[in-house]
Amino acid sequence: MTYRGGVEIAELLELEHEGWSSLCDGTGADFYGGLMTPDAVMVLAHGLAMDREAVIASLNDAPPWQAYDISDERLVEIDADTAALIYTGRAYRGSEDHFHALMSTVYTRCDGQWRLALYQQTPIPPMG
Repeated sequence: MTYRGGVEIAELLELEHEGWSSLCDGTGADFYGGLMTPDAVMVLAHGLAMDREAVIASLNDAPPWQAYDISDERLVEIDADTAALIYTGRAYRGSEDHFHALMSTVYTRCDGQWRLALYQQTPIPPMG
């Protein structure tokens, strides 16, 4: 689907899948180091707001996820070069260790390339 300024949800969703794949194969630090703007921030579910350098350092030490899935994707176009991708994400590290959250990623187009400016997680509590 193309939005009024020409933003394609599929293009940003592909970046999101590439990011999650990098978190599964242990290359997240390199991937996000290249994707994030110099002043980007990630606001994580456990209460931390991390700048680009802190994200890269933490991903170097993070255990990989085994699998993930993305659902309920929506795009909020801010302008022709800025959009927020919102979705429900789940990630798994074995049968007992999983993460479920509502996620928002704000992308901005710099020199023709999409870059991550802001990422935010809101945990979804277990049902039942």
